[in-house]
Amino acid sequence: MSFNSLQYAAFLPLVLALYWVLGRRAQNVLLLVASYVFYGAFDWRFLGLLILSTVTDFSVGRLLAGAEDERRRKRLFLVSLAVNLGILGLFKYFDFFITDGARFLGSLGIDLSPPVLRILLPVGISFYTFHGISYVFDVYRRKIEATSSLLDFSVFVAFFPQLVAGPIGRAQLQLPQFARPRTRPDRPQVRRALLLILLGLFKKVAIADALAPYVNDAFASPGTTSSLGLLVGVWAFAFQIYGDFSGYSDIARGSASLLGIDLPENFNQPYLSRSITEFWRRWHISLSRWLRDYLYIPLGGNRAGGLLTYRNLLLTMLIGGLWHGAALTFVVWGGLHGLYLAGERRFSTTAALDHRRPWSWRRDLVRTFLTFQLVSLAWVFFRAESLRAALDYLGGIARLQGGTTNRTAIALLVLAAGTVLLIDLFQHRARDHTPMLRWPPVARGLAYGLMVVPIVVFSGGAPVPFIYFNF
Repeated sequence: MSFNSLQYAAFLPLVLALYWVLGRRAQNVLLLVASYVFYGAFDWRFLGLLILSTVTDFSVGRLLAGAEDERRRKRLFLVSLAVNLGILGLFKYFDFFITDGARFLGSLGIDLSPPVLRILLPVGISFYTFHGISYVFDVYRRKIEATSSLLDFSVFVAFFPQLVAGPIGRAQLQLPQFARPRTRPDRPQVRRALLLILLGLFKKVAIADALAPYVNDAFASPGTTSSLGLLVGVWAFAFQIYGDFSGYSDIARGSASLLGIDLPENFNQPYLSRSITEFWRRWHISLSRWLRDYLYIPLGGNRAGGLLTYRNLLLTMLIGGLWHGAALTFVVWGGLHGLYLAGERRFSTTAALDHRRPWSWRRDLVRTFLTFQLVSLAWVFFRAESLRAALDYLGGIARLQGGTTNRTAIALLVLAAGTVLLIDLFQHRARDHTPMLRWPPVARGLAYGLMVVPIVVFSGGAPVPFIYFNF
C-alpha cells in the first residue's frame, strides 16, 4: 500500500496524539519511526537505501569535522557524492543510459545487447539524496558545523511531511530545529497550519485529480483529438501539476508546522510570472535554490559573463530536467527552460526581469500570458511518454487538425484556471499564503465550505498518486 492525500491526512493526527506529550529526543524517535513507517508503506525494501544514504552522509560529516587536510576533506566529500549519486545512478538512470547508449551505438552500426535490469524506482529518492548532498557540501565548505547526533540527522533526512516530494530540505535551516526543543504552536499557528492542509487537499483533489482524466485522454490519443482539445489537454496539465505539487507542498508545510517545524516555501504564485526567470523564482523554489547554490554557482554562475553564463544556465537546467526523470523528454524539458533563461538574459532588461515589481493587469497581463504559453509548451515534453509522443502531440496542435473536443474538459479547465488565479491573486496582494484568516467569519466559513465540498465530491473515485512521487 501507499498513502494517498486523504490517508495522509488521517496519518498525521495519529502522530500528533503522542508528539506533544514527549520530550525533544522522544519526539525525534517518534518522528523517525513515523517517517520510516510512512516510507515503508510505499515499499519497505527501499528503506535500506534511505538508511544507507543517511548513515553515509552523517559519517562523512563527522569525519569532515575532524579533518584539516584539504585533500582528505575532498576525498571524504567525494565518498558521500559517490554513494548518493551511485544510488541515484543505479536505481534511476542505469536502464536509461544503457538503453539509450545501445540505441546510439546501433545507429553507428555497432550492435550491442546490454543488460537491462528494469529496477523499480524508489519513491522520493531524488529528494532525500539531495538532502544529504547539500548537508555534506555545506559541511565541506565550512558553512555549517557537522551534527553529532545521528538521530537528529536521520529525522532531518527522513522527515515524513517532505520525504517523498519535498520541499528539498536545507540542513542550515532545518537541522537546528530538530536539535532543540520545539514550542507547541499557538492557536493562530494551528489555524494557519490547518488552512494550509485544507488548501493543499483542495488543490490536489478538487483541481489536480479532477483534471487528471481529461489530461490522460488527451495525451493518450493525440491523433484523434482536435487541436483545440490538445491545447485544452496541455493547459489542463499545467494546472494539474500545479495543483498536485503545490497542494503537496502546502500539506507538507502545514503538517510540519503542527509538529513545530518550519519548512521552506516551495511555490509562490508561479503562473503570475512575467518571465521564465521569475517563474523559476516562484516554481519549485527549493529545487531552484538547490540547483543555483550547488550547481550553477560552482559551475561559475554569471561571474564569467557572456557565453559561459549561457552555458552554465543550460547545463544547470539540463541536469535539473534529468533530475526529474530518466527520459529524453525530461532532458528536452530542462533544455527548453535553459534556452528560455539564456534568451531572457541576453535580450531582456533588468527591469523587465524584476520579480519584486507589483503585478499589474494593465502592464503585465500580456507578458504573463506569453510566459505561461512558453511554460505550457515545455510541459508537453514533461508529460508525454516519449519524445515521439511529445512531437506527435505538438504536431497535432500545429496542423490545426479536426477531431474530438471534450466540452466538459473545457468547462473544468476554465473553472480550475479561474480558481487558481483567484487564489494566487488573493495571496499575491496580501503577500501571505493564508489571507482568508483575516476575512470576516461569514466569508471565511463560506470559503472553507467551497473547498470542503469539492474535496468530498472528487475524492470518491480511484486515488490519483502525487505526480512528484515518481521523482
